[in-house]
Amino acid sequence: MEMMRLRRSGHLFVTVFMCGCGSFMVVPAMVDVTMSAVCPGQDECSLAIYLSAFQQAIIGLGTMVMMPLIGNLSDEYGRKTLLTIPMALSIIPLAILGYSRKRNYFFAYYVVKTLTAMVCEGSIHCLALAYLADKISDRQRTLAFGVLSGVGSGSFVFGTLAARFLSSDLTFKVAALLSMVAAVYMRIFLEESLPDHDLLEPILKQRQDVTETQTHKVNKFPSVPEVSHLLKTSKTFSQALIVAFFNSLADGGMQASLLYFLKARFHFTKNQFADLLLISGVAATISQLFFMPILAPVIGEKWLLSIGLLISSINIFLYSISWSFWVPYAITTSVVFVVFTGPTLRSIASRQVGPAEQGKVQGCISGISSLANIISPLIFSHLTALFLSERPPFNFPGFSIMCIGFASMVAFIQSIMIRADAPVSSHKTTNSSMEA
Repeated sequence: MEMMRLRRSGHLFVTVFMCGCGSFMVVPAMVDVTMSAVCPGQDECSLAIYLSAFQQAIIGLGTMVMMPLIGNLSDEYGRKTLLTIPMALSIIPLAILGYSRKRNYFFAYYVVKTLTAMVCEGSIHCLALAYLADKISDRQRTLAFGVLSGVGSGSFVFGTLAARFLSSDLTFKVAALLSMVAAVYMRIFLEESLPDHDLLEPILKQRQDVTETQTHKVNKFPSVPEVSHLLKTSKTFSQALIVAFFNSLADGGMQASLLYFLKARFHFTKNQFADLLLISGVAATISQLFFMPILAPVIGEKWLLSIGLLISSINIFLYSISWSFWVPYAITTSVVFVVFTGPTLRSIASRQVGPAEQGKVQGCISGISSLANIISPLIFSHLTALFLSERPPFNFPGFSIMCIGFASMVAFIQSIMIRADAPVSSHKTTNSSMEA
């Protein structure tokens, strides 16, 4: 039954795949495009790092507000309806660079990308998770989330492979076209999904009386009392938020710093970046589609989360002391274990609420991750620029990367302390049966 429901979500997977291809295809080229627009002919450019960091921080500020709002609105109006907004907006910045990559067009892209990403960044994945949570039971949710992440990794592989062989000019044109096709496909083929508000009493409203619950309309933005009540009710959810924050702090730091570090340290170009991302994507796809379904029932999602965070911490420390160009390639293969983190963390959080709050909870996780993405570039980009400059405080180009590793280690330590509570929905089902 569960596998049949998973197969029926095929249109969602196709949508995520095509949309991911369009987004990931441009990643290897962006460093070179940014450098050529801001600091032409240079391999080290503090201004480019600061511009990327500023953009990441502003996007994080926007998504911190928008993710809980979008997730909560999807609980009321449906996942497909809300998916349309970020998928349509994501086309615009790609189309700008597809038209021209000259300096003026780059800065137009920079502004438009910053504004649209406040809504688009992470929201497609967040809504896709909520869509699957509507369809799949608690026990199979880790598997379903793992398959979704595997599809995302597959799109990463395909997009990166295309970037490896396409010229930069064609890359942005093809990416824009794929994003358009994904949006049209989603609107035509994907069925709407609305959570069943009457199936279970929502955890965020469980202290309200029956009459108030029946007449209450969903707030468009999760209120502070609602979120506070959930945090007090579920210690597991509170711990998951802490893990999400520090893991996103590390991820945001790597996103803002690693490619510029490798370009300055080993003079990597678009092709080397594409090779690294391709290795990472292949390993992630194999792991999420084949290894996770086998390991999750045996080891449990809690320990898969801890393993992923531990390997991630070790990887970051190794990046910081890279002594040769081949070291990043060797480290990238261990992403087989690192990719356990996202699906298991989302699954643990998902199991703490009933079906009517899946969008809200996934939005809260995305919101706290966005908060980390505001803080991270403000800290680590400055350190990266400082230690890659001609006059660093001391000779350690990877010092900022090592600091990022400590944030990842905090997430790992917290993950060990997460309690493997029974699903909240199970408790509520039992209680409802007893009352009946």
